[in-house]
Amino acid sequence: MNSRHAHARRLVSMLLGSCAWIAAASGLQAQDYPQKPIRMIVPFAAGGPTDAQARELARRMADELGKPVFVENRSGSGGNIGAEVVARAPADGYTLLFSSNGPLAGNLSLFKTMAHHPVKDFAPISNYSANANVLAVHPSFPANTLAEFVAVIKEHPGKYSFSSGGNGTTQHLSGELLKTMAKIDMQHIPYKGESPAILETLSGLAPITFCNVSSCMGYVHGGKLRAIAITAPRRLTIYPQLAAIAETYPGFDVRAWYGLVAPAGTPAAIVQRLSALVNKISQSDDMRAKFESQGIESMANSPEAFAAFIHSEIRKWAELIAISGARIE
Repeated sequence: MNSRHAHARRLVSMLLGSCAWIAAASGLQAQDYPQKPIRMIVPFAAGGPTDAQARELARRMADELGKPVFVENRSGSGGNIGAEVVARAPADGYTLLFSSNGPLAGNLSLFKTMAHHPVKDFAPISNYSANANVLAVHPSFPANTLAEFVAVIKEHPGKYSFSSGGNGTTQHLSGELLKTMAKIDMQHIPYKGESPAILETLSGLAPITFCNVSSCMGYVHGGKLRAIAITAPRRLTIYPQLAAIAETYPGFDVRAWYGLVAPAGTPAAIVQRLSALVNKISQSDDMRAKFESQGIESMANSPEAFAAFIHSEIRKWAELIAISGARIE
């Protein structure tokens, strides 16, 4: 009996020693990290809102870490292609994913099959920001208000198309939800990123678009697009003249959020270090001022809070997609 107890004590002692060694090694990993450039994958085309925010964050991270942080655009399949690249990458902190809602939440319900899982395949680092979309039209479109817009679409069911930055994006789901709530018929044209989607509407080929506030309003101010309404639940302080769709259709709320994740299994100490860095950057005075000037909300948080947020968003988007009837085979 005593020998069994002694053996058990030795096993416990060995286990505790192993845990202490692992913790120490993990701490050393974080202390020495990074030793080489970091690759930040953006699962959408260059020039869009996800890309713009990723590049700003990458530049500031590089300044803090003393190593380059390169942004690489891997667009396609509503962001799933880029997300899959990161899901399959080594879990060493040198390949990160900066993404919006779709690949990290909504696509799970929208796509019939996906090569990655937003919970199982990633280690959440931090949420970063959120902002609304704008329902905008080509200046030739015969509507200035949401009521006029809906009336035109109802008069010509199936005639008009709206562009978006891709299947599963918040721009796509903004259009699908409006179709459902307003009982209108529009065709969806997905693009590999928001920039080509906006260009299509600027040309008049797709007279309607849903685009991110930070991407869209410059064209609105320049007279190249006309803003009809926003997808946030209430008007934005920076654009008080722009009505919220929810004023006409209560409960309408579709906003894009952005966050940073690493491959599942990335050492916790590295994840925590990156999370602290993202929080430091997003909460700096100049970054807050930049966010506010673009109608962007800062959302930086802890890995644990971001993980809980992703779970809640998966449920939310599943309900939204079910309401809209949107589905990608």
